[in-house]
Amino acid sequence: MTLLVTGSAGFIGSCFVRQHLAQYAEPVVSLDALTYAGHLSTLAPVMDSPLHTFVHASIGDTAVVRKILDTHQPRAIVNFAAESHVDRSILGPEAFVQTNVVGTYRLLECARAYWMGLPKAQQAAFRFLHVSTDEVYGTLGPDDAPFVETRRYEPNSPYSASKAASDHLVRAWHHTYGLPVLTTNCSNNYGPYHFPEKLIPLCICNALAGKPLPVYGDGQQIRDWLFVEDHTRAIRTVLEQGAVGETYNVGGWNEMANLDVVRLICTLLDELMPRAQGGSYAEQIQFVTDRPGHDRRYAIDARKIERELAWKPEETFETGIRKTVQWFLNNQDWVAQMVQRRDQ
Repeated sequence: MTLLVTGSAGFIGSCFVRQHLAQYAEPVVSLDALTYAGHLSTLAPVMDSPLHTFVHASIGDTAVVRKILDTHQPRAIVNFAAESHVDRSILGPEAFVQTNVVGTYRLLECARAYWMGLPKAQQAAFRFLHVSTDEVYGTLGPDDAPFVETRRYEPNSPYSASKAASDHLVRAWHHTYGLPVLTTNCSNNYGPYHFPEKLIPLCICNALAGKPLPVYGDGQQIRDWLFVEDHTRAIRTVLEQGAVGETYNVGGWNEMANLDVVRLICTLLDELMPRAQGGSYAEQIQFVTDRPGHDRRYAIDARKIERELAWKPEETFETGIRKTVQWFLNNQDWVAQMVQRRDQ
């Protein structure tokens, strides 16, 4: 029994690998292209494990993927591999189309060929789990109900459009070819090892460096925040118990405006590492021009996964964000290395 985990050196994928190997004696083959946001340091705790095999390659490299499948005979593929930063997708959308659309297509085709060659019992047990985002659903008004799994797709950025396309491909490979797939759509993740370009790690890093804490527009964009370890627990639950062909929304039940998130980070840093010059880190907050097409609100209705699979988040935003800030304070060498990588 083996798992193939793609995008394994990224923020969420690495958390899944570390968590899985800490709890189970099942081998994991992990694959990552090691682009700017993927780094082997996220897998350092498991790199020497005899149960972990790392392969440096893209999901679009069909020769490598086929060799992995033939050699290791995994019982499931968990696909985290994706370009995921909205700002970068606005500046350079082609990379998002190549990885999220073309890459997913190639991975699906490799998985289909492998699955079709399995004995019947192994075919029945095989799963392809595709990890996606709530951004495929578009934006919500202030009084709209949260996203449910049956909501129409209305992606508004190159990133979310590319993820929506990948979701549709996964669905089509199930309905057309019978590939046993599962899809999860998650809300905004945060936690340890988060690459410092997204809101929470960026603000922690900038605060400590004495730099401005950039807040888009009026800062009232609302997101549902999900602690990464809760998310990876949900993915494992869906992998083991989810109904083939189904989609499960994974959320933290933590809607907060971006500005409130930044202020809470400042409050925690004021407590845990006060500024040498005194005063609050909140003095570094700076409002900047909003990005094009910025969705106003996301919110996940996670009742289906709780009702059908008995999963719900263990962390509140208050407990999760404290753990996150403390981890960044305790791992400033890693943070400095990632900031340098981001700015290259």
